Amino acid sequence: MDFAALGLTLRLAMLTTLCLLVLATPLAAFIARRDALVARLLQATVALPLVLPPTVLGFYLLVTLGPATLFGRALIHLLGHPLAFTFTGLVVGSIVFSLPFAVLPLLLGFQSVDPVLTGTAAVLGASPLTVFHRITLPLARTSFLTAAVLTFAHTVGEFGVVLMIGGDIPGITRTLSISIFDQVQELNYAAANRTSLLLIAGSFLALLALYARRSSRRNSDA
Repeated sequence: MDFAALGLTLRLAMLTTLCLLVLATPLAAFIARRDALVARLLQATVALPLVLPPTVLGFYLLVTLGPATLFGRALIHLLGHPLAFTFTGLVVGSIVFSLPFAVLPLLLGFQSVDPVLTGTAAVLGASPLTVFHRITLPLARTSFLTAAVLTFAHTVGEFGVVLMIGGDIPGITRTLSISIFDQVQELNYAAANRTSLLLIAGSFLALLALYARRSSRRNSDA
């Protein structure tokens, strides 16, 4: 077992999940409150990583963060080095790639809130921020757990984007998925099997806990 890759993968998944919960909440709330074309375009953009090959997304992230673009040159000037092939670059790539796994569950949660409740609160004088904080967030709290679990599990299993933007640098960008690839390349199938079984077991337990939580909540509401 590559414990350095395991620790890096868990750190990457936790940072990506925390960042995406912060970023996805206002984004999902904005989309949920609007039926305009701009909301539909934004929703389609958010969901794009679901259908794009990871290598395509990784390629454009690599180009965007590099010296070939104005944005990339600005980042290099600000940080003193490019983000590609660094852990920070992996976090950026993971945030983009896992964005739909955070936004879409939150969007469904916000849309499931009865508009009569939020409309009544608004008529009674509550500000939009108060309505969101006191009504929408509590009623959609289960969607935050779903978003967190799916984002974390998806980030742990990333391969294409991680390889494109991070390469295979031990202790810096080598995640468990890259480690499995290396083990197969070395014909070390026993080690690849152990690492793969760890990822399967972790993902299964995370999903099992999520579905058990949702089932117990439905039973308590019944």
